[in-house]
Amino acid sequence: MSGLQSVDWQMSLNEQAHHTDKFSSQELIVRRGQLFYMSLTVHRCLDYNRSATFTASTGPYPSESAKTKAVFPLSNRISGTGWGAQLLCDDNNVLSISILSPANAPIGRYTLSIEISSEGNDSTTKLGTFILLFNPWLQADSVFMSNHDEREEYVQEDAGVIFMGRTNYISAIGWNYGQFEEGILNICLSLLDNSLNFHRDPATDVARRDDPQYIGRVLSAMINANDDYGVVSGNWSGNYVGGQDPRNWNGSVEILKQWQISGFRPVRYGQCWVFAGTLNTVLRSLGIPSRVITNFNSAHDTDKNLSVDVYYDPRGWPMDKGSDSVWNFHVWNEGWFARTDLSPSYSGWQVLDATPQERSHGVFQCGPASVVALREGNVDWDYDMPFIFAEVNADRTTWIYDAWTGSLKKSSSNTHTIGKDISTKAVGSNSRMDVTEKYKYPEGSSQERRVFEKALRKLQPSMSFRATSTRTFREEREPSISGKFKITDILTVGKEVNMALMLKNLTGDPKTVMVNMTAWTIVYNGTLVHEVWKESVSLSLSPNEEIQHPVKIAYALYEKHLKADNMIRATAVCEISDETEVVVERDVILDNPTLTLEVLDQAHVQKPVTVQILFSNPLDELVKDCKLIAEGSGLMLGTLEIDMPNLRPREQSQVDFEILPTRSGTKQLLINFSCDKFSAIKGMLPIKVVE
Repeated sequence: MSGLQSVDWQMSLNEQAHHTDKFSSQELIVRRGQLFYMSLTVHRCLDYNRSATFTASTGPYPSESAKTKAVFPLSNRISGTGWGAQLLCDDNNVLSISILSPANAPIGRYTLSIEISSEGNDSTTKLGTFILLFNPWLQADSVFMSNHDEREEYVQEDAGVIFMGRTNYISAIGWNYGQFEEGILNICLSLLDNSLNFHRDPATDVARRDDPQYIGRVLSAMINANDDYGVVSGNWSGNYVGGQDPRNWNGSVEILKQWQISGFRPVRYGQCWVFAGTLNTVLRSLGIPSRVITNFNSAHDTDKNLSVDVYYDPRGWPMDKGSDSVWNFHVWNEGWFARTDLSPSYSGWQVLDATPQERSHGVFQCGPASVVALREGNVDWDYDMPFIFAEVNADRTTWIYDAWTGSLKKSSSNTHTIGKDISTKAVGSNSRMDVTEKYKYPEGSSQERRVFEKALRKLQPSMSFRATSTRTFREEREPSISGKFKITDILTVGKEVNMALMLKNLTGDPKTVMVNMTAWTIVYNGTLVHEVWKESVSLSLSPNEEIQHPVKIAYALYEKHLKADNMIRATAVCEISDETEVVVERDVILDNPTLTLEVLDQAHVQKPVTVQILFSNPLDELVKDCKLIAEGSGLMLGTLEIDMPNLRPREQSQVDFEILPTRSGTKQLLINFSCDKFSAIKGMLPIKVVE
């Protein structure tokens, strides 16, 4: 262009001020509603007969009416809240300029150009591109978060932990979010450009990217591969041939890169925490504060009757009847933003769930749903409130169904087992923070039942008669016995599972109980993999007597059928003639052997340091196909895969490898060890890196 020599985007100054200095990018990344600075070197200084006008535009069809294009003059001061440019100084033909974007501008990649007019001659030059993100530091932005420590955690933290397991036995795995890793922000932007909404109407889609509520909902659809060009393909079958066992992932970075490299083909395979971990990366990357939430005993209520029906046959076999289910745990996200469609008290944390469970408006997407509104039972509000409300509040009803006679008997109904220990990582540490009280009033309190009845009344019109009748149906009489499974020894993969069925006679009469017991290996969401043990026995109980009946499941029985979940479901259907059967059930988790991780020296930026890993084979047999995968943002680039030799029975193995830290602070090294006997043993090591 006549007149323009060079452009200086003042990267380090801007990125420091905009809290984007952690991104690895050649492109300027700034946040909306905040001034950024640049300098232009021109051949001749601007005077009264030369003027400059900027144009900022985003998307394939930029337009001023849709706010995806702005034309604004270079002036002596910026007025108003729209786009503006101010000439700060003109020194030796170097123009120092500040540019302001609106706090509600659509986010994304912008092209900036300048038009210089001089005595009737206009010349336009493209200055380059920059990326505009949400701004949680700015009060005028709808994602504003006032607390400094929370902003650091929910926007800037690039590693974390995700809770799993079962209620009363909660464990955590590390997850590498890696939102600042090279190329990740670009992949997050291309996610938006691959959505169904963009393909249908790109101009409107880009214009709506000013709204975190809209973007959150689009991303909840795009992280799963159902319906669209989404990222992760879900699989809960227990058979993961043709892809990765979901338990083997250490974080989102490899998943997002694999999706991009393959030409946006679904990455195989994910389960709920994989969808949630990946969505968390994308939300934080774009500047929406977010966190990962785990709900234990999570209900999947398909018919909106706030009751989850679970069926057994008289032999004690869990039945695949009905489409309701209870997951040992389910993981989703919360994003932090204002709900402009609701009153201000419903802003703040909003549930977003990318796991494909039920269609919403024809697409597998879920949320945003205001956590405050969920607690109040406002199930008729947007978005997907009935489904999420049921996940944490449904009643659980157990039925015995006899296919021979067609008889259906209600065994029990429980109003307080669903939605327990709702958990997220604490701010500034890896400890567990319980947020159950944000989702519901205390279990059994009058407010909790009042909210439940309110929600049920709102849903009632759409309920079928059968669904309603299960709630009003009552047992003929109280059961005369009670039972539970008690664990009698440490539960470890490779060892016999030792439990006892405890039965108690609740009456003054002797009772004879016919007990049909089974044990199945399962996936965490209750999918049955394989029956590994069964026993039928007749037990006599004296008046008010409590007895223990031992249950022993040998390693040889479950070894080939145990999935990476390490879960076994034991059930007992206890029958007394002419009385309602009592169903006793328990899911148990077997512990993996542990990995010992150690860093052998103080870690410094850009200095190699050795990590040592020890693993002992606890089995009396050979362990083959051993492989380690290591990953950690700020500690190493990409992932490191190490094939290890076979391990003889009881043999200890040692692996040493070098990492090269790139950033200071406490960073998280994640390890996944897999072999033919253990499909996913996790290790996590915080490493303090100094400059």
